[in-house]
Amino acid sequence: MDATTTDRTLTIRPSTDADVPAMVAIYSYHIGRGIGDLGSYEADAVDAEDLKRRRRNMRHKRLPHLVAELAGEVAAYAYAVPFRKRPAYRYTVKHSIYVHPSRVGLGIGRRLLPALVDACAAGGFRQMIGYIDGANEASLHLHEACGFRRVGLLPAVAYKFGHWADSIMVQRALGDGDANLPEPLPEPLRGAARGAA
Repeated sequence: MDATTTDRTLTIRPSTDADVPAMVAIYSYHIGRGIGDLGSYEADAVDAEDLKRRRRNMRHKRLPHLVAELAGEVAAYAYAVPFRKRPAYRYTVKHSIYVHPSRVGLGIGRRLLPALVDACAAGGFRQMIGYIDGANEASLHLHEACGFRRVGLLPAVAYKFGHWADSIMVQRALGDGDANLPEPLPEPLRGAARGAA
């Protein structure tokens, strides 16, 4: 697809196991280049079975795991996980978003990230956090366009590919944010928040 691709061919939907090979390829590209969120700095490449397990675990906890499908192919994916395990943080999620390198610049992230935000808000969450490599200007601009604010700088917290990397923390409110008290979360999510950090 070229840069003239329109939204008419883009579908955002929950991921399935059939999407895993495409997600592994996208993720492997990003960790191989070293520009992404700090959570993606892994020493070993993720394999399909591991990604399937992670995806099932998120879905079991009623956390969104979405793909953007362009012309029948997975062009991007995004998901949310608990920000921290302790119960006090149970209304806050941390997210990741990855776009296929050949699909960057088509506006896919500007459709997928708001869909993830909406899914998390519908699930009763109130805040969303992200950690972005300080060199990833495209991701920083995407997040700011989608209502995220830069709320922290963690200088030189990662060492990868022979240099130190900064992490920029971004945040946005979901739904009513902190304007009122939250409703209790569904049971699987309450259970996920009971473990120790």
